[in-house]
Amino acid sequence: MTTKTSLSDLKSAVAEKTAETAAAGTATVTAPASVERVQKLDAKGRAYGTGRRKDAIARVWVSRGSGKIIINGRDQVQYFARGTQRLIINQPFELTNRAGQFDVNCVVSGGGLSGQAGAVRHGLSRALVNFEPGLHLTLKKAGLLTRDSRVVERKKYGKHKARRSTQWVKR
Repeated sequence: MTTKTSLSDLKSAVAEKTAETAAAGTATVTAPASVERVQKLDAKGRAYGTGRRKDAIARVWVSRGSGKIIINGRDQVQYFARGTQRLIINQPFELTNRAGQFDVNCVVSGGGLSGQAGAVRHGLSRALVNFEPGLHLTLKKAGLLTRDSRVVERKKYGKHKARRSTQWVKR
């Protein structure tokens, strides 16, 4: 019962404030204060982030450590043989100057290696924001917190692929 009365008191206070501003003739609109982000850690002191890219989904846990990155039980060098894929994964660390400060444990499924690397990067960025909320603005400006929504176009009926038509023969 106390929540209902306090809610009604709040509503009446807002109505009074609105009436005051309308009577004064100056209806100023104030922007809401920026959202204060809070550190989100589990019982083991790890931060979690989910990353997605194409058909790949990565579940990423970040904790303080020496900089080891384990993906599906293997080291990043074993799992991602190409240097470009390892560069993609390490982008959030390089951008925030946190290289070698965090241990990363990751489980990736679906898609190919390129999509998985993008999913790990996305999940790692989100986990870093959960661990250190102050990094949100830096990672957001770099576009690492935005999910890349591009996916493979579906195959259409009567076509060889999504858009490829049958070969035309004149005679």
